[in-house]
Amino acid sequence: MICANLEVSPSGHLTFGGRDTAELAEKYGTPLYLMDERRIRENCRVYTNAFRKHFGENALPLYAGKAACFKRIYAVVGSEGLGIDVVSPGEVHTAFLAGFPMENAYFHGSNKADADIAFAMEKGVGTFVVDGPDELAAVDRIAGERGIRQKILLRLTPGIDPHTYEAVSTGKVDSKFGVAIETGQARELAAQALGMKNISLEGFHCHVGSQVFEEDIFQRTSLVMLRFFAQMRADFDFETKLYDIGGGYGVRYVESDGFVDIEKRIGEVAACIKTTVAELGIPMPKILMEPGRSIVADAGLTLYTVGSVKRITGYKNYVSVDGGMTDNPRYALYGSKYTVYAAERMNEAADFPCDLVGRCCESGDIIQPDVLLPEPKRGDLIAVCTTGAYNYSMASNYNRVCRPPIVMVDGENDTVAVRRESLEDLTQNDL
Repeated sequence: MICANLEVSPSGHLTFGGRDTAELAEKYGTPLYLMDERRIRENCRVYTNAFRKHFGENALPLYAGKAACFKRIYAVVGSEGLGIDVVSPGEVHTAFLAGFPMENAYFHGSNKADADIAFAMEKGVGTFVVDGPDELAAVDRIAGERGIRQKILLRLTPGIDPHTYEAVSTGKVDSKFGVAIETGQARELAAQALGMKNISLEGFHCHVGSQVFEEDIFQRTSLVMLRFFAQMRADFDFETKLYDIGGGYGVRYVESDGFVDIEKRIGEVAACIKTTVAELGIPMPKILMEPGRSIVADAGLTLYTVGSVKRITGYKNYVSVDGGMTDNPRYALYGSKYTVYAAERMNEAADFPCDLVGRCCESGDIIQPDVLLPEPKRGDLIAVCTTGAYNYSMASNYNRVCRPPIVMVDGENDTVAVRRESLEDLTQNDL
């Protein structure tokens, strides 16, 4: 099976987190997002244990909320000892309502409005990750108006290409994110920050991209960043306290994807950082990292019901389900691959080639092309795996379709974490 929390029952049903998917679909309806809480906790512990082992007790993994943001997820990652990466007032508000300790929140984003900055300060966000000079000036001004000294990291672009999807590559010099080291602008911005009375520059952040499998990406990035830290010490007598290396370890969506041994990779990154710090003669900073996808992706599964099967003789077959790009736009956005199963027919031969498509009036509403299934019929249950990241968080109401609920499974228990949207929800803001 593509994920460790998937099995097949004696009756031929797909089970997820130990629960029969057919029973859950019967109880809650479809489309249905399922999240395996035990798997989320296991994934969190991979990071916390690896960080303690390789970077020490002071290091802190941050859950990147953009992967999946709802109140229950913040309660889970908070109880596992992670900090959080938030990118909008909405994510700040959700974490705050969940009771997350906001001093462990790091506020990202390439275009924070003044209102966003003030709101995050009001909610007690511990550290801002500042993306450029305009934001730096705004944070300094608003912090001064509030009578506080705001901790920040500066987001830098180290000029590293992670060889991932162009849409999720963020570390190159010409990225929309951060300030380039290569051009000298990072040094200039750091100098400005050090001269501001309402700013406490704690260190630096970088993020080279998402869904990264390359073994040495974080090592290559760290060589560039640590040399910059050494330059900062030489030029300004500034010692970098915090170094956020970003996130992006890949996950397996299909059998051809590689498997990332995260604990091993973190050990390799740690060895590189420790060696380079010693060679440069600079202090070892506190290390942060921002896993999101690798915390929640394989903890998620989406269930759909087949509505129609269209056979175009001599061309192709379409299997249409009751969801689509409204609850999973990732194929439409950048051709993402998924593993698909007939959830109640796991012991039958998958020999019917088809495109799995959604219900929207849009030719691009494709969940996954070129799928093999037992020949489907109306009412069959379809499972799309590894949907815990960037599915609910990217969901929309296109065609005025209601978004599915999120049901958390935990052993024998299942609870609604996000209720299914109603038609009344769709029109509540209309005047």
